[in-house]
Amino acid sequence: MGTGSGGLAAVDDEGGAGGEGGVAGVSPAVLEAVARALQLDDAERAHLLHLAQAADGSDVLTRPRRRAARRWKPHPSLQWTLDAVTEGPAFVRNGRMDLLAVNRLARAFYADVYADPHNQENLARFTFLSPDARRFYPDWEQAAGITVAILRTEAGRNPHDKDLHDLVGELSTRSDAFRTRWGAHDVRLHGTGFKRYHHAAVGELTLAYEGLEMAAEPGLTLTIYTAEPASSSEEGLRLLASWAATPRAPAPEPHAGD
Repeated sequence: MGTGSGGLAAVDDEGGAGGEGGVAGVSPAVLEAVARALQLDDAERAHLLHLAQAADGSDVLTRPRRRAARRWKPHPSLQWTLDAVTEGPAFVRNGRMDLLAVNRLARAFYADVYADPHNQENLARFTFLSPDARRFYPDWEQAAGITVAILRTEAGRNPHDKDLHDLVGELSTRSDAFRTRWGAHDVRLHGTGFKRYHHAAVGELTLAYEGLEMAAEPGLTLTIYTAEPASSSEEGLRLLASWAATPRAPAPEPHAGD
């Protein structure tokens, strides 16, 4: 977050769903000046611009069209691309954090998410509503903050998404932890870094991730996880890949000490 996050929260309070008029009609030059004065980072600046567009309707032509009610399906070539990634989990998600397309290793990696139908293949629901989340994410506080920031950023980018409104309402009602973080108005870009996991089958994993915006599908992100070569995490991914490649194989026992 930039040093001006408190100022952005104040703008967001005025320009959010409850009162978009606070930033309506403000010129781009003024918005840029506000962004500089508040020392906003790139994610916060983009969020401010999205709020202004939503407030005055200037995003009507650029706003992504609402998708049909039927579930989005990847083009065959996209699934081929995901399946070609064999040494790390690879998946496509939207701004609501729905898992839309995965390779075999990603499905095994997110086995806890897929195991419970109440998660609805959604990482935000899993993070805040599943009892398995705090085991899967050893740094749960960090994971929770990132999850809310992604949803908050999506709310600014696409404020007319009914499914997103419904998801935020559900999480706010069912999770005090989510409701508190949502009120902080945190936004951020989430493109690269490292995360720690504890997978029920293979134990501790420290993975690097790269998130790539999909030019052919605005609003969707392709993410690939990899492990440092010759590390215990790479060994764990190989074990997970071997398990995933074996039809109906029982889960391997975690390593000693995991």
